[in-house]
Amino acid sequence: MTASALILGPMLRYVDTDSASVWVETARAGQVTVRADARMWSARTFAVHGHHYALVQVDDLAPGTTSPYAVDIDGVQVWPPLPSRFPASVISTLTPGAPLKLAFGSCRTSVPHDEKGNRSHGVDALRSYALQMAALPGQFSWPDLVLFLGDQVYADTTSGQMQEFIRARRDLTEPPGEELADFEEYAHLYGLAWSDPANRWLLSTVPTAMIFDDHDIRDDWNASLSWQREMEQTSWWHGRLVSGLASYWVYQHLGNLSPADRAVDEIWRFVAGHDGDAELDLSQRLDAFVERAAAEPASYRWSYCRDYGDSRLIVIDSRIARRLDPEDRALIDDDESGWLDERMRGGFRHLLVGTSLPFLLPTGLHHLEAWNEATTEGAWGAPMAAVSEKLRQALDLEHWAAFQSSFRRVAQMATDLADGKRGPAPDTITFLSGDVHYSYVAEVERSSGSRIIQAVCSPIRNPLALPLRSFSAVLSYAIANRPSEMLARSAGVPVSPLRWRGIRGPWFENCLASVSATPAGLRFRWITGVVRGDGRARPRVKELAALTVAPRRNNGG
Repeated sequence: MTASALILGPMLRYVDTDSASVWVETARAGQVTVRADARMWSARTFAVHGHHYALVQVDDLAPGTTSPYAVDIDGVQVWPPLPSRFPASVISTLTPGAPLKLAFGSCRTSVPHDEKGNRSHGVDALRSYALQMAALPGQFSWPDLVLFLGDQVYADTTSGQMQEFIRARRDLTEPPGEELADFEEYAHLYGLAWSDPANRWLLSTVPTAMIFDDHDIRDDWNASLSWQREMEQTSWWHGRLVSGLASYWVYQHLGNLSPADRAVDEIWRFVAGHDGDAELDLSQRLDAFVERAAAEPASYRWSYCRDYGDSRLIVIDSRIARRLDPEDRALIDDDESGWLDERMRGGFRHLLVGTSLPFLLPTGLHHLEAWNEATTEGAWGAPMAAVSEKLRQALDLEHWAAFQSSFRRVAQMATDLADGKRGPAPDTITFLSGDVHYSYVAEVERSSGSRIIQAVCSPIRNPLALPLRSFSAVLSYAIANRPSEMLARSAGVPVSPLRWRGIRGPWFENCLASVSATPAGLRFRWITGVVRGDGRARPRVKELAALTVAPRRNNGG
């Protein structure tokens, strides 16, 4: 057996002070072993629709240590590949009380890293970051976590490579055409997304956490009841939804879970409890499970919460947990909202909320989406309602602003927290987001209490078309605020409970952002990848923007 027995991974997923989770996809059933510090930890593979996976829990580690590791399958080393031009893959446990260091971003397409791919989709910011890490080990601080905030794969807009795979299996003239149809196609797409050597090394060395957004399933997923009903009329939507969520559970969500979360997870308990001689086939059980989770959102939670020293990170599901009834719309339903409410508490220096969709859009766009929701629900009559629904889907008007009840509820949570009504107020409350294909920073206008920040990093690799850049830029500046706000008022939208302004951006390059808790405050940085001369194979990192958000008592950042 050789390294070819390892299809994807190893991926370093959940890591805390004394344990780590290592995920792999293998070519066949077998026993997967992780070796580090002269110790070994093993797990058997489980199967889903003909593919084989394992999650190995590495435990009883010392806090604040870094250990090179290797992976074996049935006693034969398959990682690291030999020879390798990258440093050793390592497991770095957290140091108790150490300040948080986090990288984040969203929207990354799976196209080749050649001249054609760079011309159509730009340089991959993640790959550029990986190459810098590999070339300069120990010369800059690695993050505790890379948080991927949605659209890790594009199931609806496929590359030429993906279409070749689909064409070999079925007729592209039949629905869903060039879009993904089943688990097999999702598995191939994840392989395209995560198999580049530089990115694969990065994912083996830096812990990752993830949450879905619409393109992981389909553009505008759950934008409205009308959209949902339209999809349900197709012959292929049910299969797409089930295969998309099943593959998401395997490739993304499983690694988000802590050992304690896995111990109570319905599907993982079934995997861990299997004691037969044959490899467990999880296919039918997993499909039935995700089908129920989509139909009954309160039956399963995709959101999660982690504490890092004096910082808390909350990551929210803003897709499945929606309530789409026009009379009672919500971006997150009562169950999800209650879960978030319990975790929006004081006592932390920094509280970060990861939500794929920006909570604070540029104000011009925010008021436009609020107007669109009101008119779609009949504020300007039935004829305009039909027009507004078409605008909603054509312009992707389905962010927090388009679900005003949820926006106001979370705004109240954030304000109460910032005012010290939920325990000691943090220095900062920051919403980390992606989705919109441009990056910016906004701040709520306040004179006391916590600073409330929106930081967006999008795309990692999928730049916005030039005409849409102009549209987005206009809505990002104050000139668009007053007209769109008057439009929203004319449709009966109440005055917003928050006032905010952009303080950096927008910028449209492919980028990856980082945020670090420092003595001076919360430090943000955005980098992009650039190719100089014939150096396509080794793009360099260029800083796009940086700022420090200092606590209010230090006169701001």
